[in-house]
Amino acid sequence: MKEGSRKQGAVSPCAACKLLRRRCTQECLFAPYFPADEPQKFANVHKVFGASNVNKLLQELPVQHRSDAVSSMVYEANARVRDPVYGCVGAISSLQQQIELLQTQLAIAQAEMVHVRMRHAAYLAQLGHSPVESTATTTGSGSSSSTAATTTPSSPNFMEMHDGKAMFGLDMVVDQANISQLMWSC
Repeated sequence: MKEGSRKQGAVSPCAACKLLRRRCTQECLFAPYFPADEPQKFANVHKVFGASNVNKLLQELPVQHRSDAVSSMVYEANARVRDPVYGCVGAISSLQQQIELLQTQLAIAQAEMVHVRMRHAAYLAQLGHSPVESTATTTGSGSSSSTAATTTPSSPNFMEMHDGKAMFGLDMVVDQANISQLMWSC
């Protein structure tokens, strides 16, 4: 008998054949994706999608896409087992709510920081310390060619400009494409 064969119990059957109580052959469609040491993986997929549907789907797909399809089915099945009503949508919704809450908290913290810096600048102005606002450079013809913003950390402008860009802007924009890419890469 060959060592790599699945005949007559030489190698334990894959998780799918074990759960379905059938003989696992060398041509078993499930064996590459549902190894014997991960029985819960197939159990959840079978519970949510059914073995015949998974079999049909894998047969219709090219071999190079089957692994991705199985990963997707396992992820969705595990989410459905945890949350039978919403599944993946519930997880995504929860993450979006967390993002919105964190964005709000960040905006509040940034606004408080601006407020504290403004109060600090006003306090320095009362003491007679004047923050440097800006200096203008002139060309030989006498016209002003550029304005370079020179600011100090105690200056209110420090929060507004840094290399021509807002440093502490309160507008929060979330790149949805990157967030979903990060979420699904797990």
